[in-house]
Amino acid sequence: APFLVFADADLDQAVDGALLAKMRNVGEACTSANRLYVHDSIVDEFSRRLAERMGALKLGRGTEEGVDTGPLIDDKQRQKVAELVADAAGRGAHVLTGGAVVDGPGYFYEPTVLTDVPADARLLSEEIFGPVAPIVSFATDEEAIAAANRTEYGLVAYVFTKDLDRAIHVSEALETGMVGLN
Repeated sequence: APFLVFADADLDQAVDGALLAKMRNVGEACTSANRLYVHDSIVDEFSRRLAERMGALKLGRGTEEGVDTGPLIDDKQRQKVAELVADAAGRGAHVLTGGAVVDGPGYFYEPTVLTDVPADARLLSEEIFGPVAPIVSFATDEEAIAAANRTEYGLVAYVFTKDLDRAIHVSEALETGMVGLN
């Protein structure tokens, strides 16, 4: 699911929304944000804040106190997530936080934020189903819409903007079943 953050968005609200949309069920949900598109003018600050929040999440069993996020469903899925991150990093993406399998019992993968993700990275066209937030910047509304529509998985999209006209225009232009606004 694409997650679009425009320059006029409330940055705190957008970071909170991204964390919630990405980390729902450790990212193993059809409605999880898989690709985050953030306007050029705020992408660095947004990325820094999201990496800070995701890097601070405590991994562990859900029965333990203070745990924020649990394991993936199985080792096969954890390896797929690791392969997608390695592919993106190998193509030039920068890992701001996470990016590794956690040793020990359970199928844990570190919550991960990637920036400067190139268009040919597999995780921009495949479902991730893991705690990985790939961030891509955009300059214009049309560029964001085109990037968001560049997927065969059009279940849901998320849009963050204070501009009602933009919200309506973007929502109508997205090829998706549902749109979450702010």
